[in-house]
Amino acid sequence: MTRLGYQIPNFTYPDTDSAGLFPVIARQAREADTSGFDTVMVMDHFYQLPMLGPPELEMLECYSLLSALAQHTSTARLSALVTGNTYRNPALLAKTVTTLDVVSGGRAQLGIGAGWFELEHDSLGFEFGTFTDRFEKLEEALQIIKGMFACERPSLDGKWYQVSDAINSPPPVGKIPIMIGGGGVKKTLRLVAQYADDSNLICGAEEIPSKLEALDGHCEALGRDRSEITVSWSGLACVAPTHDEAVAELDTFLGGRGLDLASMSDDEAAGVRAMVPHGDPDEIGELFSERLTTGIDGVTVSAPANGHIEGRVTLLGETLTKVLA
Repeated sequence: MTRLGYQIPNFTYPDTDSAGLFPVIARQAREADTSGFDTVMVMDHFYQLPMLGPPELEMLECYSLLSALAQHTSTARLSALVTGNTYRNPALLAKTVTTLDVVSGGRAQLGIGAGWFELEHDSLGFEFGTFTDRFEKLEEALQIIKGMFACERPSLDGKWYQVSDAINSPPPVGKIPIMIGGGGVKKTLRLVAQYADDSNLICGAEEIPSKLEALDGHCEALGRDRSEITVSWSGLACVAPTHDEAVAELDTFLGGRGLDLASMSDDEAAGVRAMVPHGDPDEIGELFSERLTTGIDGVTVSAPANGHIEGRVTLLGETLTKVLA
């Protein structure tokens, strides 16, 4: 299961056009694969997310990309962090992830969530619905997908989805782990306890203990062995050989997103930089060591500021592998 995941969240790189984009992405995946990361992940979105830039920035379809990255990696699992359930029929999704498993030699992982980016849905014609609708859909989808992964030929006449004797052939190479992303204590973590192998928490670090307590409660209520579930936490990092290099690379990234730190006071600039943990390997290692004291099993990390720079993903993997040792 995922204890150290590397997520690629952005595809907008300096002096890189469409023709040059995939080599930069593949290099990040190769560095992750050989530096200690056990899972390589990409976002399942069609527009860039507000915290990383305007919607028109580059965004690749995740399962086409993951299948291509399967040919450039050898050991890391391949996953979305996380699939928006609202974007695909669950039987199609099960077939897609199974195909990824076959072409990668058994390295597929299904990361999935209920979906949340309303602008993307409205612009591209995906039904968004209510919060309750999306979680009802997710639970029905999980029933279908788990059955198809296990080649049980599931049937379901649900409120949202209907399948009849759903065949999934060829079968997965092995068991495909299911990771559910999010931190909702009532719905998301209950679904984790009932259906998932992994939980990826998206929350403030100070909230982790209460999330773990809620997951424990759901497992107890459902009769699930809590030790069967691996819990990771999503974070950001900008690591470089020196602190000053990390600051410079972060400032370049933030400047490209319209934040002119040179025009800010020192306190204002420091506050903006603090949104992305940054520094040399010792600084980043210390920060993530503190995160692990909260009870999580691992972390999934993205490096939007400098992951595209050759060697930075390797440095991040080597740094965090020591933390998890």
